[in-house]
Amino acid sequence: MTVRPFVAWPDKRLRSVADPVSEVTDEIRTLWDDMIETMDAMPGVGLAAPQIGVMLRVAVVDASDTRGQAIRMANPEILHASVQLREHEEGSPNLPGVWSKISRPRAVTVAYLDETGTRIEKDLVGLWATSLQHQVDHLNGKMFFDHLSKVKRDILIRKARKR
Repeated sequence: MTVRPFVAWPDKRLRSVADPVSEVTDEIRTLWDDMIETMDAMPGVGLAAPQIGVMLRVAVVDASDTRGQAIRMANPEILHASVQLREHEEGSPNLPGVWSKISRPRAVTVAYLDETGTRIEKDLVGLWATSLQHQVDHLNGKMFFDHLSKVKRDILIRKARKR
């Protein structure tokens, strides 16, 4: 397993929609292993492949207290989201040193392909749901600050550039 370097904002890959995975192969499994190693080295609770420059719809999420519980997902798709929102301080290693409170649905149902290529549907709540939504945003070419008003977003980006 390898810790991979992050793509730095404003790299255009962070604003591009990632390509779907046609099948789960050994290369995808190796990518997941590297992504988990990279996520744990941050440390973080999730990672999407475009964050490390790989333009595939591949993500990992591990919001467990003990670690080692990562969900490996290819082509994750949010099927349902709760009406109840949850606020959480979000940031990204692609734009280090800045964070902002973002409101997202507290719970989601996600469908994805697992390590065997089987389609799974899973309910996620709390930080698990927040991290999943953050990763799906990355797969769709969005950053966490896109959920902010233009004024707040501009302030956050200026602050990041000063660092």
